[in-house]
Amino acid sequence: MMPTPSPLLPDDVRVLERGWLSSNNIVCLGEAPVIIDTGHTKHAGQTVTLLQELLAGQALAAIAHTHLHSDHCGGTGALQRAWPGTIDATWTPEASLQHVQLWDEDELTFGSTGQRCERFTANRGLVPGKTVRLGQHDWEIHAAPGHDALAVLLFEPVRGLLVAGDAMWENSVGVIFPQVEGMDGFDPFLQTLDLIEDLGPRVVIPGHGAPFSRESGAMDAAFSRARQRIDYFKEHPAQHALYAAKVMIKYQLMDAEKMTHADFDAWLNAAPLMRLLHQQHRPDLAWDEWIQMLLSSLFEKGTLRRSEAHVMDGV
Repeated sequence: MMPTPSPLLPDDVRVLERGWLSSNNIVCLGEAPVIIDTGHTKHAGQTVTLLQELLAGQALAAIAHTHLHSDHCGGTGALQRAWPGTIDATWTPEASLQHVQLWDEDELTFGSTGQRCERFTANRGLVPGKTVRLGQHDWEIHAAPGHDALAVLLFEPVRGLLVAGDAMWENSVGVIFPQVEGMDGFDPFLQTLDLIEDLGPRVVIPGHGAPFSRESGAMDAAFSRARQRIDYFKEHPAQHALYAAKVMIKYQLMDAEKMTHADFDAWLNAAPLMRLLHQQHRPDLAWDEWIQMLLSSLFEKGTLRRSEAHVMDGV
């Protein structure tokens, strides 16, 4: 189905709004169309199909990424196969470029999270402080640490459009991964919100959910909600660890849909990030006790389901 243009956006910028697991895909149309963020590996075939329908025979010229979490770059390999010209025109944040070229899964977080992402190539870096031509306009590149330490924002100042990645959503905030990894992530996240406010976008295109505008009041409300959430996590960091652990488990089951109990236990035990979250949330509990506490809550709420043989994604 052809995506309907958003009334908030010019006709040359289209948002393929995706459901979990995939991030939104932002397409800048013109003589040389570009896609920003490519969704999850699981949905890569759907991403290719949606983009083929939108481009109607026109070749995709380039691929760009706000950051390299698996839900934002998992479709890149499939897009490079569908449009081979993009192999020489794939952009990542400059600080992540070498990690992609070496395919260092630990630096790319796929190793620590136990998540999957199809390998792809990249050869162009998005450098904060510079601009990049995407579609018909030049976009400013800004560092956006917080959710991901190496993430960038893309801002088109003429029309006031901001591609925010996961630096800003309308109704919530994502996991602050640097905080989990032992760095300060909360303050950089708040500083990124300050940067966005200073840029003064007319419309924010988030990594998940529909675009929202300043004129409607949604942007001010989003700033307020995000700051309150991060302030709460700063005061109660163990609650952030609990939130992150539940997100990690839900994300894995959304991808796998169902796993045998043995495979699920193996994933839990092998993901280094889960071990870090255990220590940040309840180090007083033994690992097995902590996992049982987490799972009991998820099963009771219907977030996960289980049978005699499998653990399954819930509603």
